[in-house]
Amino acid sequence: MQGSMTRRTLMRFAGAAATVATTSNLLMSAAHAETISGDMYWELVRHQFIFPDTAIPMNSANLCPSFESVASKVAELTRVVDYDVSLNNRAQFNDRLSSSRMKVATQIGADPDEIALVRNTSEANSVITNGLDFKSGDEVVIWDQNHVTNNEAWDIRARRFGLKVVRVALPRLPESDEQIVELFSKACTDRTKIVSFTECSNVSGLKLPAKKIAARARERGIHCHVDGAQSWGASALNLHDMGCDSFSASAHKWFMGPKEVGILYVRKGRAGGIWPNTIGYTGEIKVELDLDNAKKFETLGQRDDAAIAAIAETADIHTQIGPQRIEARIAELASQLKRGLRDLGASLVTPESPTMSGGVVVIEVPKENQKTVVDTLYSKFGIAASSSGGLRLCPHIYNT
Repeated sequence: MQGSMTRRTLMRFAGAAATVATTSNLLMSAAHAETISGDMYWELVRHQFIFPDTAIPMNSANLCPSFESVASKVAELTRVVDYDVSLNNRAQFNDRLSSSRMKVATQIGADPDEIALVRNTSEANSVITNGLDFKSGDEVVIWDQNHVTNNEAWDIRARRFGLKVVRVALPRLPESDEQIVELFSKACTDRTKIVSFTECSNVSGLKLPAKKIAARARERGIHCHVDGAQSWGASALNLHDMGCDSFSASAHKWFMGPKEVGILYVRKGRAGGIWPNTIGYTGEIKVELDLDNAKKFETLGQRDDAAIAAIAETADIHTQIGPQRIEARIAELASQLKRGLRDLGASLVTPESPTMSGGVVVIEVPKENQKTVVDTLYSKFGIAASSSGGLRLCPHIYNT
């Protein structure tokens, strides 16, 4: 039978977090209580992190705190390795890696063999930048707001191999998805081999219609790569539905997972045409160049087995809360933040429409004042912000 939950009961639940098997069990207990309010539920979620009440982390576009249970899982499994470094003991992490890959794939609408667990978005982007075959004169279409690892990285490849990089500039406030798609489409020619863009900008907060751009690219036989650093963990993803050829993201951002773990999704049938960026080895000391799936890009040498295994713990928590619920909560907080900033007289860089933005909120601040504003917010109010693109504030589910 479902029971009621008072604020006192809620805090007792939060205080008992260390005594339950996992954070997801705790959140499940709260979710089944009939009378718990939305605010009370999110207060419980906030207590799954160890930062003090004096701290207000709002820099999700750069780094999020991990769930306490995830950090504990990393520490626990690190001790497992350090206690016994034998191959016999470490063999268990093969199954843990497979479990992490499977849970991530299930959650983002992909097949397990389409997912490589790499180190971060930068490394995943580099696999695509350096792995596709080009010939002199081929063209690459990118968004001018891409992250440096999906922007200047293409300039370096172009200088080395005689490619042409075409940057797409969008209006500050696009009229519609169709306008965005058309601007990308017009930038493409018969020599365009790839369209590569960040789904949600870390400098403006503008969110692109990835599914529609991918569909137009597919019609013309152009590889579509999506940098999802600001999407994984913030949006309810279905990569098969999105239709991109490859997708990159990091666990340490909105996913609130362990550090130095990321994902590279490569659509089924596309891995064979991409060279690995790093030549590592499998357990058989064998370079898997002939693999026709994303595991080909996982041969990175010795890894932090504990962090990779803890991805599964993070995925379980996201599943328990619900990706759609997380996305809706971020949209709610971001919309409230935008309204408050606007009412204070701030000029928003980020579109107010939640359909054209995610959790990244940027306001105009003169460049010469940005560091002072960010430092003051931190020193006086404990607010962790960023000066990327102006003043950047990124609320997440641990904010109230």
